[in-house]
Amino acid sequence: MTSLEKIRSGLIDKILSINNREFLEALDKLIASSSSQSDIVELTKEQKEILEMSEQDIQNGKLISQELMDKRNLEWLNEM
Repeated sequence: MTSLEKIRSGLIDKILSINNREFLEALDKLIASSSSQSDIVELTKEQKEILEMSEQDIQNGKLISQELMDKRNLEWLNEM
């Protein structure tokens, strides 16, 4: 049995043991809403502008490594 099948089977077993009607109705709504959502996300104008600015930074070489960013963050946190 694959891990996906194990997860699905485990969830089914847990759902079958639930006797709380309100909980099951809420779970049903949650599952229904997640399966009806589209994979396409609409970005706001501001989000698009930020992404464009990021692309410009990349093209202009304005980057730092994750290691350096972590170091800066730790220094900043220690100043507080």
